[in-house]
Amino acid sequence: MGLGWASGINLYAALFMLGALGASGNMTLPPDLQVLATPVVIIAAGAMYVAEFVADKAPGVDTGWDMIHTFIRIPAGALLAAGAVGEINPPLAVAAGIVGAGLAASTHTTKASSRILINTSPEPISNWLASLGEDIAVVAGLWTAIHHPWLFISLLALFLLLLIWLLPKLWAGTKQVLATLRRLFRTKTDTPPPAPLS
Repeated sequence: MGLGWASGINLYAALFMLGALGASGNMTLPPDLQVLATPVVIIAAGAMYVAEFVADKAPGVDTGWDMIHTFIRIPAGALLAAGAVGEINPPLAVAAGIVGAGLAASTHTTKASSRILINTSPEPISNWLASLGEDIAVVAGLWTAIHHPWLFISLLALFLLLLIWLLPKLWAGTKQVLATLRRLFRTKTDTPPPAPLS
């Protein structure tokens, strides 16, 4: 569940953290996830984390990045969750994949829609704070999931209750922002050409 949750927020931070913990011997990764501890995967995850770190700080760029990653974070959350229990029980792996995809979709949707609303703010500091907060949440959340799983499950339950309350509000705000942008662009394209000078 921790992997699915983290994948929707910052997939590359989650991959890098797991790979580094596995490679350094601080964590024994499940057999299906041991590939994450190989140097090439750690380097690739680190490079993509740096790219996301930079993209996440620029208003507008972060929204584009999130749109593209809709097709990456959710399947990755499913694969990571399934890989965490794959050797134990194949039906459990399928169930874990379903839950992992659902959690990744929930956190990704929350992140992407909140960023659209944050981008309406004229100053860049809120973007930076949101991005840094997400990175810290992923590292702290995964650390908690690894070392204190029952605490993580309790916090995750609270997080999901918060999402049930928050997502409709985020969706309504996002629709408002998109409608405003649509009106803005329609006004610009509907402006009649200037009359010729006589």
